[in-house]
Amino acid sequence: MKIVITGATGLIGSALARELARRGHEVIAAGRSAPAQGGWRMDFCAPPTRQWWREQLAGVDVVVNAAGIFSERRAGDFQRVHTLGPIELFEGAALAGVRCIVQISALGADAEAQTAFQRSKYLADQALARIAVPSATVLPSLVFSPEGQSSRWFLKLASLPVWALVRTRAHIQPIHLDDLVTCIAELVARAAPGKQLVPGVGPRPLALREYLQVLRGALGFRRPAWVLALPAGAALALLRLLARLGGGRLASPDALQMLLRGNTADAQGVARLLDHAPRDPADFLTPEQAGRWRERHALAQGYHLLRAAMAAVWIITGLVSLGLYPLQASLALLQDFGLQGRLAWSALYAGAFADLALGLALLVTPRRHMARLWRLQMLLILAYTALISWRIPHWWLHPFGPLTKNLPMLAGMVLMLQLEKRR
Repeated sequence: MKIVITGATGLIGSALARELARRGHEVIAAGRSAPAQGGWRMDFCAPPTRQWWREQLAGVDVVVNAAGIFSERRAGDFQRVHTLGPIELFEGAALAGVRCIVQISALGADAEAQTAFQRSKYLADQALARIAVPSATVLPSLVFSPEGQSSRWFLKLASLPVWALVRTRAHIQPIHLDDLVTCIAELVARAAPGKQLVPGVGPRPLALREYLQVLRGALGFRRPAWVLALPAGAALALLRLLARLGGGRLASPDALQMLLRGNTADAQGVARLLDHAPRDPADFLTPEQAGRWRERHALAQGYHLLRAAMAAVWIITGLVSLGLYPLQASLALLQDFGLQGRLAWSALYAGAFADLALGLALLVTPRRHMARLWRLQMLLILAYTALISWRIPHWWLHPFGPLTKNLPMLAGMVLMLQLEKRR
């Protein structure tokens, strides 16, 4: 069949495009970023009209809408991407005479939805139900994939020894991406008449802490994590504060609201499409994937610890120079460089504040700018080392090793620079 997938550059859409192409279908990928060769560039943030879709979809058998966002960049994006854009797509598909429409919605997108994300999905689902074209609406729960942003967030949390989780009795029912994609591909292949509603859920409901412990066990951690239970009000207040400070979009008040409501359904529809039970969360990760994740986690932990340690070195050095070490003794050291009087005082305070600035910069600089900061530190340490070696070379023989300690610092910075390049 000839199949158009919108949102084909996202996690679900791209995996579905690969699976349908593997099955021998002609797949046209449509997305806001550059799709595969022969695809269409299309952005629901500026929704095309139904007339545009009617022309584009001539000769197309099936349309799959996998477009979606989890947070808004500007007000009204949920309405445009989840409601207005899909409705124009569905109406255009009906005018073009497609055989079937598949809508990938979200579990909890119903009349009782409490978040803008779920409400906007629900409005498009309702519009599709009224269109006289055979259709299937898939309602995925939490989708797991090692490449998925939310899954990586959960794996990072599962790897920590202590968790701060909201106190709730609600449950989630995660499904592996491979199972979800197979279900959607089967719906496309069967193209049953009428209207279908399929909850995309895994085999069993789990509390959030249970799910994280399952992932933790799959990663190879033997000891369970310690859990600090937060009241819902305190958790919401904390997430609202993080949102105002530009915190992560996955740990958002809306995400917490969806968690507090719960996210479960009957898995029999998925089992029928798969011809077997969906994969259990304990089997979400293969041993190879778990090993790669542990290695990645160890590197990430080492990166953050080394970055914090180096920040502490600069900050402590700056504070020591500002008076924790006797100022007269610091001035005496500067005499070896020929600096006295006001010039010595200026050099002392300039160096101290430069050290403090570097230490604070290490704590707050975004990762995308860190490579420049590592290079700056390396140049500064090399300059310090060269100057001291020239004026007071006997410091290389000092029993406390004030210069020899620069060598592991430089080696650590070379390592950090390499880790920045691996991102």
